[in-house]
Amino acid sequence: MSSQQGVILYGPPASGKDTVTTALTELDPTYAQFARLKVGSGKAAGYRMGTAQQLHELEAAGEVIYANFRYGNAYAIDRPGVDEAFAAGVPVVHLGQVDGIRALVDGYPADWSVVLLWCPREVTEQRSAGRGDSDTAARLAAWDATREDLDAHPGMTWDLTIDTTEASPQDAARLIDQMLAQRAGAATA
Repeated sequence: MSSQQGVILYGPPASGKDTVTTALTELDPTYAQFARLKVGSGKAAGYRMGTAQQLHELEAAGEVIYANFRYGNAYAIDRPGVDEAFAAGVPVVHLGQVDGIRALVDGYPADWSVVLLWCPREVTEQRSAGRGDSDTAARLAAWDATREDLDAHPGMTWDLTIDTTEASPQDAARLIDQMLAQRAGAATA
């Protein structure tokens, strides 16, 4: 097993991936959100904005671990980006597709902790509207797609499941941090 530890946060839109990641980095600055390569428009914060040509070159070189398309954009997890994230600390990768989790766990050797962050659909709607999203309807469609994705993969296992309507972001961060410490201790024992 690799000694490199990484965290994958899976969940529907507005389930708390950004908020929990912020709480993790406040708890320990070695945690950092992995900035996926984004080709398209809209929100740039939290992404490495790129061009279709850059994505094509990475794909041609076999350096794309996983790519998906949502909200009219392409999002990629690329090997050079993950290498840089591990060199800087403990990457926290946000995903909304089980296939993306499997691609990353199978395609990049590390000790990945996979965490399901969950909230009901109406909470996604409330949080999306509350933060001023202009595409709440698309986020609800993505929530539906996440639910379908989970239903289509009943054998998917989680290292930790957190209901973000019950756990504060700080509590969720502490649970994740404790889990990684336990895993690191077990790996060295």
